[in-house]
Amino acid sequence: MKFYRAAPVNTIPSGQGTSGDCPAAGLPGAAPVIALRLADLVLAAGRPVAEAGRTALVVAGTRKIRTGDQLVFVKVVAVAPAVVRRDGRVQAGGHPADHARLGALGQQLDELLGSGVIDEIAARATLAGKVKGKARRAMTCALTIRASILMALMPDAGYGEVMAALLGDLVLVPWQRPYQVPTAKVLSTWRAAVGPAPLAGLQARLLAAVGAEHRDHDYRAVCVGEPGHELRLGSIDGSVTRVPGTPANREAFGSTGTADDSSPYPQVRDLLAADASTRGDLAVVSGPSGGPKAEGEQALLDTMLARYPGVFAPDRMWVMDRNFPGADRVARMLATGTHVLIRVKSDIALPRTGGFLPDGSYYSYLTGGPAASRWWLKVRVVEYQVDAGGQDTGEMFCLITDLHDHVAYPAAQLAAAYAWRWTGSETALKEAKSAITGAGPSAGPIFRSAAPELIEQEHAAWICGTGLVRALARAAARNAAPAGKGRRAGQKVQPREISFTAARRAALASIRSGAATASLPAPMAGAFHRHTLRALGKHRIVIDRHRHRDRKTKARQAFPAAGRGITTRTAIAQVSVCRPAPA
Repeated sequence: MKFYRAAPVNTIPSGQGTSGDCPAAGLPGAAPVIALRLADLVLAAGRPVAEAGRTALVVAGTRKIRTGDQLVFVKVVAVAPAVVRRDGRVQAGGHPADHARLGALGQQLDELLGSGVIDEIAARATLAGKVKGKARRAMTCALTIRASILMALMPDAGYGEVMAALLGDLVLVPWQRPYQVPTAKVLSTWRAAVGPAPLAGLQARLLAAVGAEHRDHDYRAVCVGEPGHELRLGSIDGSVTRVPGTPANREAFGSTGTADDSSPYPQVRDLLAADASTRGDLAVVSGPSGGPKAEGEQALLDTMLARYPGVFAPDRMWVMDRNFPGADRVARMLATGTHVLIRVKSDIALPRTGGFLPDGSYYSYLTGGPAASRWWLKVRVVEYQVDAGGQDTGEMFCLITDLHDHVAYPAAQLAAAYAWRWTGSETALKEAKSAITGAGPSAGPIFRSAAPELIEQEHAAWICGTGLVRALARAAARNAAPAGKGRRAGQKVQPREISFTAARRAALASIRSGAATASLPAPMAGAFHRHTLRALGKHRIVIDRHRHRDRKTKARQAFPAAGRGITTRTAIAQVSVCRPAPA
């Protein structure tokens, strides 16, 4: 009878294991599935035991497998040190919470920030409230952080379902200490004990890493400027998101649209700066929603300039809507070295200083600020009209920019660049809000927490979760093969060709599968991750369809407007730069 030859297995040195302080063994060939002969499996204790005294099956023989043998194919869930009881039971040492991971999202986090970043942040966190000390409990700070991120991507799931998805098959392992999935009350208690600081710290580090990734990889689907003068295009826009209408939330965040703050739900106001080509968030600030929209977003822009100075780089141009013009504020942006392309309202005077330039643009100036220190800012003005098929009349646009060189940055090119504000901000916001649609006591996008500090925690988890989903889409695009036919045949895959919804579903599937949830050796985890990326890279959406609607909707309407539908047309928009007729 032939047996398999025994061979030493690579081991991870003590202190570098993936489950706390316990060393974890690597598996030969990084095999994700193990085949065992059914006849070789025996009960370690020699007799059935109660559920409380569970044991794992063990291998009694290792005879070579022959065709026709009955096999058991085992999915690796975790690698943990053995604990052998006196009665022969074989159990797992360690704590299940130390093995729980975020599947494909965890892999992306490791690629961006290095392995173990959540555990590092959790080790420095200070617990408060009902959770005190370092006793080994059903929950840990790191598990709470991961659960908060997963919660922000599963709007229809309750706390119990979130925990069940995160722990996966880990609960089936016969642990040394009996373990059950923590209840909703336990997770709620730990969320309050952890507070918003750990998630806020993770958000800051993740946004910085996403910015570095965009500098290292050329994701540009659009750039502005003639060869030698190219600028990366970014988009800045604001939005509001509802929160549950508790007295504490209403006092902390207020609401928009009513002078007496009588709207059904309070709202938190956000301002996001994103890369227009990938929709990846580079900077995020938030605050109360009370007061006029323009003033609220302008104040958030001032905060963003102070908090994220490195985002406003000289190689970027930012497209913004009509809420932001103001000579003093634009001057503060330009002082960072960055560039702007801003649409202005019709009531802002832009007196022409000199004749029209060859591309149809002209020079003007913005004034603003207190009388004692009034700003005077030279700008270049681009006016153009957009006509889409099926429209009776076109729409007039007026843009200002600090790019004075009409040869390096022609007016027609700037007009085409402004259209990317919709894909860089409007579409990005709508995609991100799909992850929290129906999370709280309403059918639309809404957070679920009842206290302001938990809203801050949930908001940071939402930014981290959606940011990791987009990182997964970018990784899938990098690894995807170009299309073999069609209008994009031979062209590299762009991140925005990978559907946000498909990437979110792939991430959740990798967590629910259990195998990618556990803390596996790096080669095995990488094998699962590559499979996820390959599958996701094959599912692409059609981009640049030139679709137009009568009006834009930022949220799905509960009921159609009476007597009026939303007409969608497919046609290439005609951009006509306004210029005087030749003499």
